[in-house]
Amino acid sequence: MNKGTIFDIKRFAIHDGPGIRTTVFLKGCPLKCPWCQNPEGQNPDLEAAIRAIPVEEGTGANTDETMGRVVDVKEVMGEIEKDILFYDESGGGVTFSGGEPLAQPEFLRSLLEACKEKNMHTCLDTCGYASPEVVASVVDKVDLFLYDLKVMDDTQHQKYTGMSNRLILENLKTLDELGKRVIIRFLVIPAITDTEENLSIAADFVASLTNVRDVSLLPYHRIASEKYKRLRRKNEMEDVPQPSDKTMRAVRAHLESRGIRVTIGA
Repeated sequence: MNKGTIFDIKRFAIHDGPGIRTTVFLKGCPLKCPWCQNPEGQNPDLEAAIRAIPVEEGTGANTDETMGRVVDVKEVMGEIEKDILFYDESGGGVTFSGGEPLAQPEFLRSLLEACKEKNMHTCLDTCGYASPEVVASVVDKVDLFLYDLKVMDDTQHQKYTGMSNRLILENLKTLDELGKRVIIRFLVIPAITDTEENLSIAADFVASLTNVRDVSLLPYHRIASEKYKRLRRKNEMEDVPQPSDKTMRAVRAHLESRGIRVTIGA
């Protein structure tokens, strides 16, 4: 498929994989995580959001802007190719994020194929919720997976995200068996993902994998709060604090005790 829906293209990204990268954000996600940093990427459709327009009196006025746009592969590649020199010099490339890129599998596949024709390093930032067939359709075009793990108990995962985590865990096992390069991204959220039970299950699961041994701990933060206001949505995480440095170090120590390689940050 040559057309799809995106909500942003970020150039000179340094936290979405190795080197200097261009990150393309595809719209739509099957999960509805209340802590989502890109809530404008959850809805697969174009949607209205409040935009503040300054006026002469300085009071400002509210009007709407459209979140998301329909693009074709040629248009996206035109943006990506502007920075090929930076990719080559820094060991960077292109990252597809969201939302959930696997929610638009044909468009994603077309983009990945176009990148590979230009010998670009490709990275997929994914929650892992997709059918095995969808994962199989793109796996040969992805050099690095940034793979989210959140709540490990299936019942709790359904409570927070609206979906089971069974597909997520099975797809990760498949990538491990295939020997794909994967970095697990574990979001540390006080009283939700940093509990003793959740950390123990997560550590057991990662330790059971053969090839995937790298975990990046990401502290929950509130930078998306303004986005929820603009989208006229309730921010269900408004009262949840950011994890302290002490908490982050404790989570790191817990995972490292199982022989897992851990970094804090992107």
